Amino acid sequence: MLGCAAALAAGMLSGCGGAASSSSASSAPAAGSAAESEPVELVVFAAASMTETLEQIAGLYAETAPNVSLVYNFASSGDLLTQIKEGADCDLFISAAPKQMNALDGTLMDDAEANPDGLDLLAEGSRIDLLENKVVLAVPEGNPKGIESFDQLAELLKAGEVFLAMGNSDVPVGQYTQKIFAYYGLDEEALAQSGVLTYGSNVKEVTTQVSEAAVDCGIIYDTDAFSAGLASVDEATAEMCGQVIYPAAVLKTSAHPAEAQAFLDYLTGSEAAAVFESVGFTPLT
Repeated sequence: MLGCAAALAAGMLSGCGGAASSSSASSAPAAGSAAESEPVELVVFAAASMTETLEQIAGLYAETAPNVSLVYNFASSGDLLTQIKEGADCDLFISAAPKQMNALDGTLMDDAEANPDGLDLLAEGSRIDLLENKVVLAVPEGNPKGIESFDQLAELLKAGEVFLAMGNSDVPVGQYTQKIFAYYGLDEEALAQSGVLTYGSNVKEVTTQVSEAAVDCGIIYDTDAFSAGLASVDEATAEMCGQVIYPAAVLKTSAHPAEAQAFLDYLTGSEAAAVFESVGFTPLT
């Protein structure tokens, strides 16, 4: 009798142990799901002209990837390039012109003009042309100077009768402006010495000068004029300054390459495209 009781007890204990083990196994997360839900801080370096759109997209992306926190660094593309060269943490880079991206592109290492430092910092196959923007001539509210076109601006600059805000030469919007000057045969150095030019370290600074009516006009991007509620009186053609292309790429040094690529893929999708288009960008993918 005692032996039977002991055996019965042992069987019950064994059954309980087996049930506990089975319960633990069934509640364990499926393979890979733990990694997917692990919090990730994704550092995105983006041209200042993308500030409003990417901040809006962050709210939308939180629904798609709730474990990913987007940490933006907005500045001129030239400043962002310098930070990347100096070793700043960055997972994804979006510049306002190909020039800054070319300087990191290993496929251009043999081109000293495009990639002067021979850097190879872009994840293979990740580079894309994400967006196109437009360069416009923007004026303060009421357009006090009555400026209507780039043609008119060129004549006013030659006559010293206008005060123009433009980007520095090391930022894309300034480089596009320099091409416009070349198109009209304008000497930037002479104009600067005559006092008709003032500069901004990025497109947002130029936009602010126009918004505050500190200048008669400014050369900025169409998207920045839209975001600031400024009137654009003329749009530069491709002949005047080339196409305004925004390339994007994941960096080889990214701490989260899979998540960075996933976010870049999202930026090429319909949801992000609707946001880009709402402010004047043209999606290219």
